[in-house]
Amino acid sequence: MKVILNTVIAGVSLLTIGCKKETETPKVSYEAPSKAIEKPKLDTTKVEIADLPIQFQGTQYLLFPIGEVSASDRGKSGYESGSSGSRFNTKISNYSENEITGYLRNIKFQNVKSDSLQALTNKPVMIQSVSYLKSQADKIKQQILVYLLTDADTNKDNVIDTNDIQTLYLSDISGQRFTKISADFQEVIDWNVIEAQNRLYFRALDDTNKDGAFDREDRVHYFYLDLAKDWKATEYQLTK
Repeated sequence: MKVILNTVIAGVSLLTIGCKKETETPKVSYEAPSKAIEKPKLDTTKVEIADLPIQFQGTQYLLFPIGEVSASDRGKSGYESGSSGSRFNTKISNYSENEITGYLRNIKFQNVKSDSLQALTNKPVMIQSVSYLKSQADKIKQQILVYLLTDADTNKDNVIDTNDIQTLYLSDISGQRFTKISADFQEVIDWNVIEAQNRLYFRALDDTNKDGAFDREDRVHYFYLDLAKDWKATEYQLTK
């Protein structure tokens, strides 16, 4: 009987631990730190690496995605098989038509007629997607990139990653005019482009109840901006 009881207790303990692991970490911390928040630290267990360049159709710039791989994994003898034989698995991004996705720490840009490279930013970020507005380039003759990324340690764990607030940025195809569009401490939900208006629309959540999480209890904000003008977001009202 004691063995059965111990087994039940152990099972309940494991279930409790499992439930704790599934609890979502708040994306914002409002607690005053005991000391000044340090600059997010470099993860010394990882090494920086770049993918091969990507060129969006009709543009004159190459984009080199920059990410990280585990230093320990890089030193192991595990390989990924491919048409060119066995090789280390060091791919850090995925490319589909007009979009790059991944967990990127930066992007470097190079004009096809030059050997010089220009980094998108010198600040710590986590870029999750880069989208090229091909239809708008054909229409308004501006080649624009849209970024979903994290740019601040909003949960104060001293790391910038996907557990922090997701924001919206734009730049031109060269990486210049890198501009934040969404407001600080608002989590961007999604965005789309209406070609007839040359407008980009997006939605963002405001942590109204200040519980650190973004959920149905919080307020949704609606914005648009004119892609052919100054890239300034205008809020509009749809719901009460």
